[in-house]
Amino acid sequence: MTGEAEVELADTAYESALAQFLGRYEGYAAAMPDEMRASEYARLDSLGHTYLDYTGGGLYAESQLRAHHELLSQGIFGNPHSHNPTSLAATKLVEEARDKVLAFFNADPDEYDVVFTMNASGALKLIGESYPFEAGSCYLLSYDNHNSVNGIREFARRGGAQITYVPVRKPELRLDEDLVRRGLTAATSCEHRLFAYPAQSNFSGVKHPLEWIDEAQDLGWDVLLDCAAFVPTNRLDLSVVKPEYVPISFYKMFGYPTGSGALIARHEALAKLRRPWFAGGTITLASVQGDGWFNLASGHTGFEDGTVDYLGLPAVRIGLEHLERIGIENVHARVVGLADWLLERMSTQLHSNGAPMFRVFGPETMDRRGATIAFYLLDPEGAVYDVYRVEEMAGGRNISVRTGCFCNPGDGEVAHDITPDEMSSCFSDPEIPVTLKDCQRLITDSTGKVPNTIRVSLGIASDFADVWRFSEFCDGLRDVPASKI
Repeated sequence: MTGEAEVELADTAYESALAQFLGRYEGYAAAMPDEMRASEYARLDSLGHTYLDYTGGGLYAESQLRAHHELLSQGIFGNPHSHNPTSLAATKLVEEARDKVLAFFNADPDEYDVVFTMNASGALKLIGESYPFEAGSCYLLSYDNHNSVNGIREFARRGGAQITYVPVRKPELRLDEDLVRRGLTAATSCEHRLFAYPAQSNFSGVKHPLEWIDEAQDLGWDVLLDCAAFVPTNRLDLSVVKPEYVPISFYKMFGYPTGSGALIARHEALAKLRRPWFAGGTITLASVQGDGWFNLASGHTGFEDGTVDYLGLPAVRIGLEHLERIGIENVHARVVGLADWLLERMSTQLHSNGAPMFRVFGPETMDRRGATIAFYLLDPEGAVYDVYRVEEMAGGRNISVRTGCFCNPGDGEVAHDITPDEMSSCFSDPEIPVTLKDCQRLITDSTGKVPNTIRVSLGIASDFADVWRFSEFCDGLRDVPASKI
């Protein structure tokens, strides 16, 4: 078959698949016209990129850049920590961004405050270092958590708190609800209690029940709901669910700016935090000769160290307005349809001997899950293709996927059947640092297990061509032994 004939055949197959997809997912085109991608994200197609890493980082629209550039080019803005005209102009922009965050998440300003941070991890560190962990306090968290949530345990351990993990269960990697409730009810004697879990897993895409928030609060817990992987494609309404602490990264929602995140916190929960230090702008008075300082400033001011990114934060307001124009529900409808199609395609892609080409970690349908899919690619004998090699091959086709453990070791260890003893081999000598790849190699060499994963994730600019191209790339591995790639 000639090259032209192959291209024509591929085009025909794509057009047929697209027609079937549009017929099945009627809300896909209605939710957000493809013209939006063609105008706002034209660089994807002009540069020939298939972007499938939205859980790693979102993409910005052309109009966001234009609006931000226009704002900066037409104004003069100085450090907000003053009352001169340029400082007041910058303060106005910062407070407009803060108000926009509250409005976007339907958070009553009488109930919630917004602390700007570098990212969600910065927000989580702020909680960890400031929460009143001490002997007699408790930290309950899920296996399924980003490492920045796991890292809070080190502050809890240092303070003498009791630390309890709730495991996830295979095959869907959902949290064991009975164990969650047991953990919540077993610590009634703890004076300070913090319960942390993600609204949506950044590993498996699982959505964990938001109903646990009220249940935990009724038992005296403060709830840290990690929403970094949830809010890019789902509506979070803080008038309906009311966790104490909500960390987010704006770049995961709309791509730009990349150095701004937030901790959205209830006023009383923010007042409960005690900073271990003070910085410029966070206190009312400090003295060198007097060797003293007075009081953290109230509300968000006491938690925004130094000078906020006053030129970058206007881009947060612009990004949220862009999302409002599109509609987060429309983004959700699009990615749900695309992920559903891709999961079904994965389940039917087989080698010639009938062996499956994919092993999905997490739910294999869209029941209570988001558009983040973790998986292995398997050869005809069931051997796992080297994930780094697959990433490299995909990159050669301008397809961006992610590999590794995605900073979520709990899910990865359960998904790949890694035991505590096998993991402990990576920490046998604390004087010798071990990288992720070193640890993976140790476990594979000793057990034959492959503690590594491929992840694709969909987002604001995803379209059917993206999932089609990825599926066709994987189809190119049909019947190829793992040793041959």
